[in-house]
Amino acid sequence: MIIEYEKQYDEDIKNLLVELQEHIVNIDKEKYNIITPTYREEYFKKTIDEVNNYEGKIYLYKEGNEILGLIVGLINNEETSDYDFKAPKRGRVTELIVTKKTRSKGIGKQLLDKMTDYFKEKDCEDILIGVFAYNESAIKFYEKNNYHTRMIEMTRKIKEN
Repeated sequence: MIIEYEKQYDEDIKNLLVELQEHIVNIDKEKYNIITPTYREEYFKKTIDEVNNYEGKIYLYKEGNEILGLIVGLINNEETSDYDFKAPKRGRVTELIVTKKTRSKGIGKQLLDKMTDYFKEKDCEDILIGVFAYNESAIKFYEKNNYHTRMIEMTRKIKEN
């Protein structure tokens, strides 16, 4: 069942955020992503601050007493217009996490659909999702759910450590 964020689930959310970051660290070919000793608390605080500052929502997937997934969405957390670009009102999914033991059971889709409904209620025209390029399973998941690539950021190493 999908529920809205409540403070009582803070530790569950922190656990899921750490689980995702551990996954990103493991697939990062350049090894730039890390988990610092303060990551758990600082990233959680940043997430809550963004939700509070950008009309955000956090939805959780709960089964029994266990939180198995979460999605974080914000609205227009960047400039909407400048000299060469005019963005429509957009929602941005900043986090979508399903615990490893329950992936591929439709939980991610349910969470994504719930956030999509929220963004529609707020009259958003688009939804943005940033995906780490090495997270191939996430890319396939989003493509399967009708998302497509609009921008690609590329990197090149020019100095060996």
